[in-house]
Amino acid sequence: MPSRDAAIPTPMPGEGILAVGPLAPELGAALADFARRRGLGVGALAPEAFAVAPLRVAPPQLLVVAAHGPPDGEPATRLIEACKRDAILQSVPLLVSAPPTTLVDWLSVGADDVLSTSASASELRARLSAALRRAQRDLQANPSTRLPGGEAITAAIAERIATGEPFAACYADLDHFKEFNDRYGYAQGDDVIRMVGRVLVDAVYGTTRDRGFVGHIGGDDFLFLVPSQAVETTCATAVREADRLLPARYSIPDRQAGYFFGKDRRGRLDRVPLMTLSIGVVTTDRRSFVHPAQVSELATEMKSYAKSLPGSVWVVDRRSDTTAEPSQAHLPEESSP
Repeated sequence: MPSRDAAIPTPMPGEGILAVGPLAPELGAALADFARRRGLGVGALAPEAFAVAPLRVAPPQLLVVAAHGPPDGEPATRLIEACKRDAILQSVPLLVSAPPTTLVDWLSVGADDVLSTSASASELRARLSAALRRAQRDLQANPSTRLPGGEAITAAIAERIATGEPFAACYADLDHFKEFNDRYGYAQGDDVIRMVGRVLVDAVYGTTRDRGFVGHIGGDDFLFLVPSQAVETTCATAVREADRLLPARYSIPDRQAGYFFGKDRRGRLDRVPLMTLSIGVVTTDRRSFVHPAQVSELATEMKSYAKSLPGSVWVVDRRSDTTAEPSQAHLPEESSP
């Protein structure tokens, strides 16, 4: 372990574990072994040298803080409070090493976990591993919907490319959401986002069971993956449920009129239709992909095309790697000519 008097953490920024205060020899050895197995650096700071601002620039993956008794009067208490108030560091797992009689006390003041000074090396490594797993999962999840975000979406696409499993990537986006958000406020806008997330989860897992994936890119943008043969059923279900539920988010006058007057993205006052759902679909049926970025680019292109069409719709890319066959658009059954 580095000296407790070190003024600067030794790991590369954002790539290691930072220990604050002198740790018990057993924990120090377990921490070093855990870091070595994970390929992480371990740095050390004296409590009086700890500062939030430098760590905010490149936060560590784990913070382990030494405590010798209950929270009252311990420097670790102020450190926890500072980290949990910070917009960046609050997401870094903060583990306190403390006597077993104080575990509940430290959890009650904000520690994410407590490493008992009487714990075995195997228990310490297991708790460190669990803290990292939770942090990685939480960082990947969208805070509004709790659905996995960008990195998890990329990984899910890459996995399917690697296995050669036929799949469809479906980029879903709400039409006229910005105008709804401006009129009804961000709280109701967040409710709509959560509702759409549930609609997509129900549609995907209702038709594919455990073979599907739903991710939240951000805002009103989602991407879901399904087996190629499930595209039509899944998209039709999602669009049908969206058209059933979205109008209920409006006031009765707006819902009855089918629009409201609001400003468009260029700031011009105009009639704003009720929200609808557009889905752009790209499949491996006629294309070969070697990188998730290719899938993302084509799905985004198809989503943009879907949004150019009126109402809720899903559009499937029918082009192949060698031809330019037109895409096929699908309207909800009740809107079909």
